[in-house]
Amino acid sequence: MPIRLLLAEDHVLVRQGLRALLEQAGMVVIGEASDGAEALRLAHTHQPEVALLDIVMPHLNGLETARRLREAVPQTKIIVLTMHTEEPYVLEALQAGAVGYVLKTQAAVDIVQAIHTALQGAVYLSPRVTHAVVRAYLSGAPLPPDPLTPREREIVQRIAEGQTTKEIAAHLGLSVKTVESHRINLMRKLDIHETATLVRYAIRRGLTVA
Repeated sequence: MPIRLLLAEDHVLVRQGLRALLEQAGMVVIGEASDGAEALRLAHTHQPEVALLDIVMPHLNGLETARRLREAVPQTKIIVLTMHTEEPYVLEALQAGAVGYVLKTQAAVDIVQAIHTALQGAVYLSPRVTHAVVRAYLSGAPLPPDPLTPREREIVQRIAEGQTTKEIAAHLGLSVKTVESHRINLMRKLDIHETATLVRYAIRRGLTVA
C-alpha cells in the first residue's frame, strides 16, 4: 500500500511542487491544506500516516498544528517543512511533536528519506539544522517552556498578523470580551506591555514571521 500523506502549505505553487515530488515517489497525498485549522480537519477525517506541515501558515501555524495533531491523531507522524535553520525553530518543532525537520531548499533531496525515516520510528533532520540540535544539547539550555495555552498562542499569532480584537473574536467564535480577557492574561504571563514586543515574541517562538 502506498504511504498516505497530508500536505499543509499555504503557498499553492510550493504545495503543487511537493505533491508532484511525492507522487513521483509512489506516495498518495490524501489531502491538501493552506492553514493549520484545515490541516487538523483533514487529519481527523483521513487519518494520514504522515503530515507535512509548513511552520509559517496563517491563523494557526505549523508548530501549534503539530501540538494539536499529536494529541488528536497520535499515530500520524509529523514532519515540518520550513526555511528556518535557527535553533529556536528546530527545538520548538521537536518539542511540538515533529519527528522530521526538512528545509524547503533541500526538500527535493530530503523529503522522501524523511518520510521513510519517520515511519521507521526515527527522527530525520536536514543536515543543515543538525548542528542546531547538537549545539542545544551540548549547551544544556533548551528553550524555556511556553507559559501560554493553545488558545492564547493562537490569539498571539493573530495579533502578530495584524488582526483586530473584533476580527479575532469573529474568526474564533468568541466574544470580544473573551478575546480581550485572553489578551490581558497572556500579556501578563509574558510580562509584555506593548503590541510591538508581543509581535517580536511571536516571531521568536515561531508563531509568525517578520
